[in-house]
Amino acid sequence: MGSLKKVGNTMLHSDNLVFTFLRSIVASQAASWVDLVSAFVLFSWVGLTPFLSTAIGALMGGIINCIINYKFTFHADGCPWKAVAVKYGMVWVGSLLLNSFGTQIVYYALYRWQWLASLGFNDEGCFAVARLSVSLAVSWFWNFLLQRYFVYRVSSFDKYAIRAIDFITHLFHKKSKS
Repeated sequence: MGSLKKVGNTMLHSDNLVFTFLRSIVASQAASWVDLVSAFVLFSWVGLTPFLSTAIGALMGGIINCIINYKFTFHADGCPWKAVAVKYGMVWVGSLLLNSFGTQIVYYALYRWQWLASLGFNDEGCFAVARLSVSLAVSWFWNFLLQRYFVYRVSSFDKYAIRAIDFITHLFHKKSKS
């Protein structure tokens, strides 16, 4: 029992690349479920449009992912939360663009490949392969690496990110007093 506890403790607290990656998968799954369930609830029960339901779900999932990663995955307690929020947002927008454009490019590359059509791949099959392959590549080589080495680490960029947040909150505070 002691060795099992030791392995569990190592998985939860080690900054080893493999254990950190495994924790990031857990965080990603939790965020994905929040995204999916909240989008479904907003569409089905609240009556929002598919676009708005999906956008709010994605935003909620992103916030949950950022928080879980901050505390659990990357143990970033020493990194200022304002800087993390800005850096996470930058990586999140980059991920959105890479996934969107990448899926489009790979889909059209696959769609025009006659060999796949001869195997019975239709439009949906090409989209599924494109979406899954791009999503995995972006997740591993963009999201995970940038989160591990940029978002949840103290960097020289942090002071600019904090200034940006302070400036924006100052503008909102100033407007609310008017």
